[in-house]
Amino acid sequence: MVERNTRDEPQAWPNAPREKVVESVEAAYDDHKSEVVKPGSKWQRFIDVLTWTPPWCRWDPEKPPKFSVWHNVLFAFAGAFTVGNLYYNHPILNILARDFNVHYVTVSRIPTLMQAGYATGLLFVCPLGDLLKRRPLTLVLIAFTATMWIGLCVTPSFTAFCAISYICAVTTVIPQVMLPLVSELAPPNRRALALSITTSGNLLGIVIARLLSGVVTQFTSWRNVYWVALALQYLILITLWLFMPDYPSSNPQGLNYFKMIGGIIFLYKKHAVLVQAGLISFCISAAFTNYWTTLTFLLADSPYNYSPVVIGLFALIGVAGIVMGPLYAKYLIQPFAPLFSCLMGCAANLIGITVGTYTGKLSVAGPIIQAFTLDMGLQITQVANRAAIHAIEPNGRNRVNTAFMLCTFTGQLTGTSAGAKLYERGGWIASGSLSVALLGLTFVICALRGPYEEGWIGWHGGWDVRKKNLAEATSGPIPIAVEASSTTDEEKGPRR
Repeated sequence: MVERNTRDEPQAWPNAPREKVVESVEAAYDDHKSEVVKPGSKWQRFIDVLTWTPPWCRWDPEKPPKFSVWHNVLFAFAGAFTVGNLYYNHPILNILARDFNVHYVTVSRIPTLMQAGYATGLLFVCPLGDLLKRRPLTLVLIAFTATMWIGLCVTPSFTAFCAISYICAVTTVIPQVMLPLVSELAPPNRRALALSITTSGNLLGIVIARLLSGVVTQFTSWRNVYWVALALQYLILITLWLFMPDYPSSNPQGLNYFKMIGGIIFLYKKHAVLVQAGLISFCISAAFTNYWTTLTFLLADSPYNYSPVVIGLFALIGVAGIVMGPLYAKYLIQPFAPLFSCLMGCAANLIGITVGTYTGKLSVAGPIIQAFTLDMGLQITQVANRAAIHAIEPNGRNRVNTAFMLCTFTGQLTGTSAGAKLYERGGWIASGSLSVALLGLTFVICALRGPYEEGWIGWHGGWDVRKKNLAEATSGPIPIAVEASSTTDEEKGPRR
């Protein structure tokens, strides 16, 4: 038997050692592999940068950051220019109808879909605030919204514009992630004021959005409104990335997301005060969006024939009510039981809506009075209702806020859609009469259940206008959990 000498056999690649052939093939494979994963690595680097926390914003359980007025202003600023995404279209609906070649009732689908998208985000996105850290959640939402917003700046299709508007609205829920955080962190003696400042920021964002939209559209293309809004969103992203503290999750033990979503429905069955607050908010919000949607059609048509800039300037009327927000909180909300504060806000709304509805075709003074009282009443009722529901689920404030805001934005969706249809059929008075009826309904809702009633109907506990035992419920110590798997029950006690 002859032994073969493999060293003398010809090789697949002449004059190339076998080892070098293998190394070359492996090197070529590695190069190809790196090219394949390169896009993923860039995306991962972007996520890493986005969710990285600067040292001055990191959570220290031994020395947690105090909730300062600067944090309050930061959250109000971020809320103002994110909630504005929903309202840039309001003063220019007639311009959008002309450019997309659709009727008024058709173009009203844009704000209707944005309200529907916002309600969707409230139900499916906001509860994540009870599962995840609020800082990375907020930053990811803003980054996604800003990226999708580019489509609104460039698309020529009305259908695509409506679809992208809906998607952007789903993730424009940052203010509703921040409001429970403010309620959780603010000291008890400043909670109403802190909520009022943040709520004022949200309302100011509505004013700025309408004003900016009208002014820019008057002198340039309406597309530039959306480009400016895009820049503002990236400015918010950078500002929050630099200065928003990294607060821990309020539920470090972890929850099942789908059970938590289902549990939101059971909150209505469990807490009568939440149902009452939600129904009041539904009616007020429906009247609010009904007015601002149909106001554009009223002012753009005869007898006024106002330009977009003038229609946008109407938003300035609400500034006075927004600036007075802290005064409302101090004198009309903090000293009183929330239900009585709601009654004051509803009364202001009913007076203004009645005047504006039945004099709006005769004099522009009617809609002006209505704009002021609507912003005033909305702010009072929103802050008072939040004070009423604050303590019902200490470890589930995002879910409680979701349940409350679902009623709010379902109301806005209803007001926008029904108001536009009624205006097309019966004009300003027909749409305004719907708001009058809704505000009348709020007084019935308030009358069914007293401020100290623990059941569903009745006035047990007294008629006292000023807070008594309810004050303990709305200003007691707020628990805050520290994210650690080995934390004991004593370490998870209330934060003093």
